[in-house]
Amino acid sequence: MRRAGAFLAGHWHLLALVVVIFALWRTPVVMPLKLLVVFLHEVSHALATLLTGGSVESLTLSPDQGGMVISRGGNRFVTLSAGYLGSLLIGVALFVIAVRTHLDRALLAFLGALLLAVSLIYVRDLFALAFGIATGAAMLAAARYLPRDACDLVLRVIGLASMIYVPYDIFSDTIARAHLQSDAWMLAQEFGGPTLFWGGLWLVISLGVIALCLRYGLGASSNFRRGQST
Repeated sequence: MRRAGAFLAGHWHLLALVVVIFALWRTPVVMPLKLLVVFLHEVSHALATLLTGGSVESLTLSPDQGGMVISRGGNRFVTLSAGYLGSLLIGVALFVIAVRTHLDRALLAFLGALLLAVSLIYVRDLFALAFGIATGAAMLAAARYLPRDACDLVLRVIGLASMIYVPYDIFSDTIARAHLQSDAWMLAQEFGGPTLFWGGLWLVISLGVIALCLRYGLGASSNFRRGQST
């Protein structure tokens, strides 16, 4: 009981934020967050392709939370695995850095610049281009003009949305609907094994990463502190 009380006292701001996100999860309010996580999913595919020696032809994002990267070369096992797991790692990194450091403005500006660069270089369709440019520009403006605690809140929300959305999306796309032509389906076609195996493996890994984040990334207190906007 004492440990539970200490955890609640040290992290009640975070718990309240999770409750708000869940309460709004099926409303249009959270749709931009879901689209951002999908965008980061596709960015992760693109980065993995480039880092393993391939090239990216285009990146797309649709209003129904779909996306696709057309690429050439690169390590297929790495690039196919990078979507879900890469976007989750990005979200976890944003969350932990927001909670444990004072780099909120710099990190939000970097993320905004990354979205702008990816959008201008690789995005071809109008919706994805508008979303990437608008989101990237909004992040840069927030980093420049908002107080640091507001930037911290933005990063926490993005990180938490990733930690909620990615495992759910893995389960929905690769386990509950294993017949879909998902990343796990393509991995199974190219490297063997059933789609359920790869989806289940990614789900276990994602839950493990989230557990490690919560176990070691929060510290004694993750509550907002007075004066951190200076």
